[in-house]
Amino acid sequence: MPKMKSNSGAKKRFKLTGSGRLRRKRAYHSHILTKKDPKRKRRLRETTLVDKADEPRIKRLLGL
Repeated sequence: MPKMKSNSGAKKRFKLTGSGRLRRKRAYHSHILTKKDPKRKRRLRETTLVDKADEPRIKRLLGL
């Protein structure tokens, strides 16, 4: 049976941390930034972890 292909879109969006969790960027930081508070924009710059419930699905996309 051939190897499973990993999802190229997911590869660009998620990184695996040292402990095996998944890191992602926050949404809402790509456009319409004029009406957003500076504090909110600073927070959106930071990365966060993927929720535990979504991890198995994303790991499958990444071929892990």
